[in-house]
This record gives sequence, C-alpha cells and structure tokens, in this order.
Amino acid sequence: MLNFATQIAREAGNLLVQRLGVAKITNKGDINLVTEADIAAENLIIERIRSYYPQHGILAEESGEAIMVGGKRSEWKWIIDPLDGTTNYAHGYPCFCVSIALEHQGELVIGVIYDPMRNEMFAAERGQGATLNDRRIRVSSVEKLDAAMLCTGFPYNVRERPDFAREFTKFTMEAQSVRRDGSAALDLAYVACGRFDGFWEDGLSPWDIAAGAVLIQEARGRITNFKDQPLDIYNEQVLATNGLVHEAMMRVLNR
Repeated sequence: MLNFATQIAREAGNLLVQRLGVAKITNKGDINLVTEADIAAENLIIERIRSYYPQHGILAEESGEAIMVGGKRSEWKWIIDPLDGTTNYAHGYPCFCVSIALEHQGELVIGVIYDPMRNEMFAAERGQGATLNDRRIRVSSVEKLDAAMLCTGFPYNVRERPDFAREFTKFTMEAQSVRRDGSAALDLAYVACGRFDGFWEDGLSPWDIAAGAVLIQEARGRITNFKDQPLDIYNEQVLATNGLVHEAMMRVLNR
C-alpha cells in the first residue's frame, strides 16, 4: 500500500504543478482559499483509492469541508490533503505538498508527503522506517533549544487563538531561529529528515497531521500534544521534535 500511496501522491502533485498559476481561486472564508487544483487533485486521489480499495473509508477536505467517503465500517481509512499550503500555491510561492496517510483500526500505518516543486517524496510505513526519495532519514541530533531551528504555522482563525503570537515571540527569543513556511505537512516532513529540530502548532486538522506523524515516529522523533499526552490527530494541537528538545519546547509552551 505504501507504493500505491506514493504513486497517487505523485500523480496529484504533478497535477498541481500543471495548474500552478492558472487555477481559479475562490474564498472559503475571510482569508482561507480553495483552488480548482485542490478539488481536481482531491478527486484524482479519491477516484484512485475507490478504484483499488473500494471498501476503504476516506477522510478528506473538499472545498473546506471535512467529508467521509464510503467505507464507514472499514478497518481502513485514508486521510488525505490534496494541497497543503493552498495560500502559498495561490500566490505562486513554491511551498506546498500532497499529504496522504492510511489508518488501520485507529492506528496510523502509512504516511506520504510529496513536494512536487522539489520532487521530494517523504514516505514511511509503521515499523519500516522513513525515507526521502528512497533514502533513509532520521531526525536531527541538536540537543539544546538555543541551537535549534524551529518551525510553526499561524492559524487562520487568529482572533480566536491569541496564544500563537506569544508562543512565537517566546520561541524567537529562545531558539536559534524560527521559520513559518505555510505548510504544516511539509514542516513535519522537515522535522523527520532533520532540516528542522522542532515544530509546534495549534488549530490543525487531521489531514494536516496524519502523514507527518508517521514520518516523525518512523524517523525516531517524538510527537505529542503540548502537554506531552499521546498524539490525537483530531485534537488540533501538535508538538513534534527530534526528541532531544521536546522537554524544553514543552516548558516554553506551558509557562
């Protein structure tokens, strides 16, 4: 199934690249966007899954709404984001990806994140490790927060989540650097391969988190909520690190 997931992620990513700069853009909120490419890529992924695994469930984001497609009693559930980084994509900023995860009996077992602009395929299967373009990856070895490069995202509903600005300021003062690229799935993939040492964000959706969570765990990282409780992709809150700066980041988030 991992090969299947990487294949459809690549197909969807290639579709996004073909429509970059020409896809029609509409608003699904005050600042939240959707493009024709979102919908076309999602339709492609859903069609492929339903063709090969018609009994499986699919959790997807279609035009801004969470939907479940088929397989409501299945042990298997695909969790997909056809375009993570829609605002970047709409502006032609080349930082976006396709994210596909597979859950079996409530456990995430496959995670794939594909960056079509860099042709980077991040892939992981439970118990089999994580790879970038078929080469094994693992998290960084940075041990101290003041030597760490962190990343985060800003929520769309910023008025309802005032803590994000305080957290950003605190980490900016304590870490070596903080980045905000606008694609949570790619941020998690970058933690998994050691480009970032830690990531935090509140207000995420399951499709933002699921694939990256498998990558982090299989790359020997650590992923929890802000209180060090086991990750729940339906909880909206994620702290993902190389494991070595996890406790330090939690202290900053909880003080």
